[in-house]
This record gives sequence, C-alpha cells and structure tokens, in this order.
Amino acid sequence: MNILAFFGYVNYIKEGGKMETIQKTCLVLTIVGALNWGLIGALDFNLVATLFGNGTLLERAIYILVGVAGIINIGILFNHIEDH
Repeated sequence: MNILAFFGYVNYIKEGGKMETIQKTCLVLTIVGALNWGLIGALDFNLVATLFGNGTLLERAIYILVGVAGIINIGILFNHIEDH
C-alpha cells in the first residue's frame, strides 16, 4: 500500500465515524512509545524489551505498531484545517 492509498483509507475511515476510536488507540500507542523513549533516555531502561524480550518478533511488532500509530496521528495536526 502506498502512502496516498493509506491516507485515502484514513479519510474513508474518518467519513465512517470510526476515526475517533482509531486515533485514540493510536494516541495511546504513541504515548507508550514516548514513555519508553523517556525511560531509555533518562534511565537507560527499555521497558518494551524488558517486558517482551530483547530482539524478539513481538518487540519488533510493538515498535512497528507505535511507528504506524505516530504516522496516523499526523492527521491530528491537520484537524483544524478541515473544520474551516
């Protein structure tokens, strides 16, 4: 799926009224990622690796989900433009 198709899909979801739930879920994942990076920076402690194992497939999947959630949350920056 290319990036234009992805954002087209996001607009489709938004029109269906499901976007609020998806954005809230993505926001939670982004906050988890931010907290993990804060712990890494402040205490050199990787919570995700500690909970799910260092270098495991599950750890990588969580990092991928957090990354995708961050990309989806880019849409929050532009919500005010669509309202006008």
